[in-house]
Amino acid sequence: MPLKADGEADLHEIDRFEGGVGWIAYPQEGMERASHAIAVPNAESETDDVWLFDPVDAPGLDDLLAELGTVAGVVVGFDRHRRDSAAIATRHEAAVHVTEWMTGVADELNAPVERFGSRLADSGFEAFRIRVSSLPPWQEVGFFDGETLIVPESLGSASYFRGARERLGVHPMLRLTPPIGALSGLNPERVLVGHGVGVHDRAAIAVEDALSGSRRKAPGLYAKALRSALGI
Repeated sequence: MPLKADGEADLHEIDRFEGGVGWIAYPQEGMERASHAIAVPNAESETDDVWLFDPVDAPGLDDLLAELGTVAGVVVGFDRHRRDSAAIATRHEAAVHVTEWMTGVADELNAPVERFGSRLADSGFEAFRIRVSSLPPWQEVGFFDGETLIVPESLGSASYFRGARERLGVHPMLRLTPPIGALSGLNPERVLVGHGVGVHDRAAIAVEDALSGSRRKAPGLYAKALRSALGI
């Protein structure tokens, strides 16, 4: 199984809920890059606005999005998640939205860019810093609308994120310095992540378990990664 696949994508739907859907464009890859679309009512239109988060393109994506409404914007939530945001935004005549404090991203996007602060335009999502650091290089913004929490990179459900009995795990690079201050106490109904399937049941507990067990379960996670790399 390749860590990151390319070539012909095969859209695999995940995280379906009222007003939202996720997909993995390359189900066979180890990274399990997940993308999401969330519909928000538009008082001035008969169709809902659809916001895309860290999308990877795939055949059939436009039909999936059309079920929700009209694409209003494409969002980059992590500095290394440009993915196919520019191509998809251009196809739907929308802008790519990048937080005002994220550097080194907007200049590499071949599409119109709009900056946002503590609120993502008219999406209904509040935006907050999860982590900004130089060691490791990391710029990540989270989103929360009172029900749905979107964590692009710090949390994930792909196998290389999760320690023993974890539904969500902290990214291996952040295991010793988990973003407790940014992600604790939000009490979401669901959590959507940039790698793997989201959590829709007891989501707040899954987040707190991931954060509280991050350091303690780090040795086991690193040992699992080493065994996988060695083919043991």
